[in-house]
Amino acid sequence: MNPEIGTTLSGRYSLTERIAAGGMGEVWAAIDTVLGRTVAVKLLHPSLSQESNFVERFRAEARHTASLHHPNIATVFDYGEDDGTAYLVMELVVGQPLSQIIAERAPLSAQETVSILAQAATALEAAHQGGVVHRDIKPANILITPDGTAKLTDFGIARAIDAAPLTQTGQLLGTAQYLSPEQALGQSATGSSDIYSLGVVGYEMLTGERPFDSGTVVATALAHVNQPPPPLPVTIPIGVRDVINAALAKNPADRPASAAAVAQALGMPGVALASDGPGPAPTQLMPALTRAMPTQTSLTQPPDGAERRPRRRPAWLLAAVVAAVALGVLAVFALSGGGAGTNTPLDTTSTSTTPTPTSANTVVAPPVTSSVPTKPTPGKGNGKKKGK
Repeated sequence: MNPEIGTTLSGRYSLTERIAAGGMGEVWAAIDTVLGRTVAVKLLHPSLSQESNFVERFRAEARHTASLHHPNIATVFDYGEDDGTAYLVMELVVGQPLSQIIAERAPLSAQETVSILAQAATALEAAHQGGVVHRDIKPANILITPDGTAKLTDFGIARAIDAAPLTQTGQLLGTAQYLSPEQALGQSATGSSDIYSLGVVGYEMLTGERPFDSGTVVATALAHVNQPPPPLPVTIPIGVRDVINAALAKNPADRPASAAAVAQALGMPGVALASDGPGPAPTQLMPALTRAMPTQTSLTQPPDGAERRPRRRPAWLLAAVVAAVALGVLAVFALSGGGAGTNTPLDTTSTSTTPTPTSANTVVAPPVTSSVPTKPTPGKGNGKKKGK
């Protein structure tokens, strides 16, 4: 299929405007001629439509995302195939991808960052409770409406936690700069992996820089595994820093216990405005994160408290880590035909052909759901999406 304005899919969805293109295909604005509403239609790339594993992943996206109902998740309406091309019909959201906002205005304020992160965290909690791991949390997959509502999109490589794997063993999924350490090592992604990626997004919003970006996929993945993130500036409120640092823990067991815990911590009074100096300790401000931020004493000294010299990691262990990451990345390149970029073949980052005008005075709405109790929830309806 060669989609163009006026093309009608399955006798129902009439394409009106191409609004984005990405690694998996194109996104079009369209009219649902049956229900008389504007929708977004994501068309799977023709070459991928011939690959059964990619088509199955696309069907999985429809099934998994359609089962999720949350004001901070872009709604999926339908799935179909026409003339050998698979397509997904979803809510068309008016707004900008967070990646564009970061590029234009970062570093963002702590207040705006907290609002967006808390909303994204509540959306992730709904997905995780529904058995869906996003696996590719990044700014391009978070749309921000003019009133500040954040909507998670593109569960294109999402996978039900209990579903059979659709990828080859060791295949690396996600985008390198936002990849969790366990994903970099070829391990299965979990809800905790999404929390780590959200921490990377928060870091980038606050600083305008990604904590790990070493120029190549392998080097960046290794940095996620072995290097600590650069410290956040002390000008950022301590409560916000604590949440981001907890999310960026290398060990999933040391991260917040759930996405709900992240949202709860960010929604507590004083977190966005807390600062160094007198006042409640971070664990008092964020009890939901307390059990996710252990002191880790056992990692540096024996149980009886006696001092013990740190043990050097043997060279073979480091070599094994490097080999594991390299093999995972090479598996992706083998499937995709190579490339020098930092995105994996299933990266669905979109580049809008008709970007929405931006404003430096974007209104930031508070978190939308009751899991962030101190923020009122504005009402929302279907809208029109720009940029993805």
